[in-house]
Amino acid sequence: MTVLPDDGLSLAAEFPDATHDEWQRLVSGVLRKAGKDISGTAAEDALSTTFDDGLHARPLYTADAVPDRGLPGFAPFVRGGRAEGNTPGGWDVRQRHAGSDADAVHDAVLADLENGVTSLWLPLGQGGLPVSGLARALEGVYLDLAPVALDAGAETAEAAAAWLRIAEERQVAADALRGTFGADPLGHEARTGTGGDTAAAVELARRAAEAYPGIRALTVDALPFHEAGGSAAQELGASLATGLAYVRELTAAGLTTAEAFGQIEFRYAAVADQFLTIAKLRAARRIWARVAEVCGEPAAGAQRQHAVTSPVMMTRRDPWVNMLRTTVAALGAGVGGADAVTVLPFDQELGVPDAFARRIARNTSTILIEESHLARVTDPAGGSYYVEAMTDQVAEAAWAFFQEIERAGGQAKALRAGLVGERLAATWAERSAKLARRKEPVTGVSEFPNLAEKLPERAPAPVPPAGGLPRVRRDEAFEALRARSDAHLAATGSRPKVFLAALGPAAAHTARVTFAANLFQAGGIEPVHDPVTVTPDTVAGAFAASGASVACVCSSDALYAEEAEPVAAALRPAGAGQVLLAGKGEFAGVDHHLFAGCAAVALLTSLLDHMGVA
Repeated sequence: MTVLPDDGLSLAAEFPDATHDEWQRLVSGVLRKAGKDISGTAAEDALSTTFDDGLHARPLYTADAVPDRGLPGFAPFVRGGRAEGNTPGGWDVRQRHAGSDADAVHDAVLADLENGVTSLWLPLGQGGLPVSGLARALEGVYLDLAPVALDAGAETAEAAAAWLRIAEERQVAADALRGTFGADPLGHEARTGTGGDTAAAVELARRAAEAYPGIRALTVDALPFHEAGGSAAQELGASLATGLAYVRELTAAGLTTAEAFGQIEFRYAAVADQFLTIAKLRAARRIWARVAEVCGEPAAGAQRQHAVTSPVMMTRRDPWVNMLRTTVAALGAGVGGADAVTVLPFDQELGVPDAFARRIARNTSTILIEESHLARVTDPAGGSYYVEAMTDQVAEAAWAFFQEIERAGGQAKALRAGLVGERLAATWAERSAKLARRKEPVTGVSEFPNLAEKLPERAPAPVPPAGGLPRVRRDEAFEALRARSDAHLAATGSRPKVFLAALGPAAAHTARVTFAANLFQAGGIEPVHDPVTVTPDTVAGAFAASGASVACVCSSDALYAEEAEPVAAALRPAGAGQVLLAGKGEFAGVDHHLFAGCAAVALLTSLLDHMGVA
């Protein structure tokens, strides 16, 4: 035993370190008391959590499972694409400006640049600003100081030419321009189902390599795969296949391998699971570095990353909660080492974001950089055994999907054959089932909804390109239910109602009344809880006065045994078309049950149908 000097700060220095085996034995003892007679690794497995892609989180991680990650700025770039990371000034705060009015976009661009934004993301053409309005939108913008990321789809060549023409007219030196032309023919095909102009993209890359050292010609946009319901590994695998397809096209056109890698930027979604976001970005750098290594240019594998807070997680109801989601996602993107971060405004799904929403979006990054000091340390998650293990798992799952696409002939063939779409759809179907049962809760939508809220009004946003992979949202199933309720309110002056028949004292029924009211409101059904408690003798009169056509009995299991059947029997002649019960148990006269994990969407849909809500 080592004797440490008495400095007044020693803690348990006289005791030996606990071993992993000892910890497992303690876990086994706890599980045995819960009726699970398992031990060793099996006991640890019992406490693990499984996610999409077969990823799992274990209850304990140790240094033994963490390999050497190298250094920031060196292959495999897990710890960052640059040795200094984002420490010099934080990540690039890139604001998205979607709108079809050039004057409005111009005013928003200047306001954002004056208040913390460091680069611009401009959707052009279908779903954004007309290319002819680019000059007006960039009027007053110092193009040698503010990088521009174009996103013009089928009009990429025209948009790039317009940007370069504007720079030339303002006498901006070619080597001073920064940004990306945003050419992404395969991404455009994923969005629209129509093939993009690969030859034009190659020509833009050739031009950028020859004359514009600060511009990357191609963007591998992984958002179409994320927005189609893909998992983190599927998003990475599809992006990897797309990036490799571009490298092949560029080198075939005469660019060197190093030049080809230098012409590509990647765009990824940042989700509200901060650890998954961190691991995903680190894993993306690792697998792209592996591709560069196989291509013979390991030093060229430093992936340039643009992270965007996930559109899939944004909700239309209770949009203020989106501020919390995007804050956590931006934190994950910054800690994960993204070079540029776009925080989508909280009102993104309601139309064109207003000035307040854009301010909150840009200030989210500013606070994380300037006040939380997230950029002061390169790879702050490095060394976290959990993050390191998750990085490995995401990389391996992404690589497996990438190999499946390559076996199918590459990204273009896999897209056109439907392989990519089928895999993404299967993943979304599994996730949708969890959302429908509220096993993945959505605050303000499937949990804690507010039927009385008044949504902010926004000008309509341009319609984005469509025709290819679908765009999904976590809130879509419940949003459809709420929309039916809203239409019923507009047509009749009231929402569909359910009467909560609470039995016994508050201590007996409050928990299930709260649970039931929450679930009904998620479907746009207004709960009526007046009077606070009923009996088999009074429930009929209370139900008749409520104006509801459906009733839900709420109380404890003990009171259900005594009063559930008499109450259900009294509700029928009073006009209750259906009688539900909060909890489980078979009772005569009860049609459906509400409980944690029940098929909430299916139940609410059937109730609205029964109530005649179109």
